[in-house]
Amino acid sequence: MTTREVTWTGANARTLERQGLSTPASGSPAGPPPGDPAGPAADGALPGSPAGVTAAMLGAHAQVLSAAELSVATRLGGGATRTTVRDALWKEGSLVKTYGPRGTVHLLAREDLPMWTGALSAIPGGRATAPGPAGMSDEQTEQVVEAIGDALHGTSLTVDELTDAIVERTGSWAGDPVMEAFQTLWPRWRQVTHLAAHRGVLAFGPNKGRKAAYTNPEITPLDGPAALDELVRRYLVAYGPATPAHFAKWLAAPKGWANSVFTASAEQGLIEEVAYEGERAWIAAGDGSFPRAAPSGVRLLPYFDAYTIASQPRELLFAGSAYRRALAGGQAGNYPVVLVDGTVRGVWHQKRSGKRIAVTVEPIGDELERSRNRRELAEQVERVGMILEGTAELTVGEVTVGAHA
Repeated sequence: MTTREVTWTGANARTLERQGLSTPASGSPAGPPPGDPAGPAADGALPGSPAGVTAAMLGAHAQVLSAAELSVATRLGGGATRTTVRDALWKEGSLVKTYGPRGTVHLLAREDLPMWTGALSAIPGGRATAPGPAGMSDEQTEQVVEAIGDALHGTSLTVDELTDAIVERTGSWAGDPVMEAFQTLWPRWRQVTHLAAHRGVLAFGPNKGRKAAYTNPEITPLDGPAALDELVRRYLVAYGPATPAHFAKWLAAPKGWANSVFTASAEQGLIEEVAYEGERAWIAAGDGSFPRAAPSGVRLLPYFDAYTIASQPRELLFAGSAYRRALAGGQAGNYPVVLVDGTVRGVWHQKRSGKRIAVTVEPIGDELERSRNRRELAEQVERVGMILEGTAELTVGEVTVGAHA
């Protein structure tokens, strides 16, 4: 049987469509159409809602929360702003801020948490805690995770409050200041913060004043194999075709393990092999429809946007000199980028002063010199200002700040 061939142009156009980056998400699906064997991007989530587009993205990187707010809101129509995203997170609870893929802080759709916690807990890794005297035994680790879940049940606590609650439930050893972090020492228990999140007993709550706070999302993780099957399917729906190596890089997981996960999914008939830009790759079973038209339009994406992190091959997304200018040592996300027709054609930076937002765009190549693209760029900058609830002013010139500034 001849293996189907898929081009970067078709795959890229489909990814943009499914993430609301070719048209606003309200009025366009955040995944395959109803009845497609691949299923919706998030069962029960509205495509045009913050939770719906976050599910379609498979999470919004939120180490810097304002970047996540922009990632989500830019995919929404109907005048969505950062407040729209904040309300979904802190008032409605349809979004959750927690530790997601690569161990980094993400916004995730609450309905997806059972899948995420089950899958992330199933990824093999090293020790959960530090070696030597600063570490904890397996028994101590389980005691702390249980104590975290119990202490956060039905409430929200700052780090200091949670430390006291954990020590009360386990012993003084859990609060020993032994972890070197940011020129200070953190209590021992904080080594398992990520593990507690992946077990489904810890997530971020609203800040208490200037202090971060945690809460218990009160969810039960899916069984590991079932969660991984679903995550692979959803990943391929969002970013396929892709290889096990792409999946491993996206999750910061071992390549050999990713190979075995894809093999298991293929044996169950959950994924299908295709030829993708000269490489053996995979799509979700029954999800073989790709647009014929090439991507079109200008978009501004913030730091660590899901599209730039997950889309592969990276050398085609960051074509030509964009690979040197818009990546930091080959790592995507360190610079906000300008997309022109689905590829990176510029970097940008914003500086806020009150309601005024100064946006500097540095073109890469000459695509932004075209009148249509320059007009769309101005519209996108205006949209950024609206999302951030200010007034944006565009300057085209060199971006002088460094990566992740």
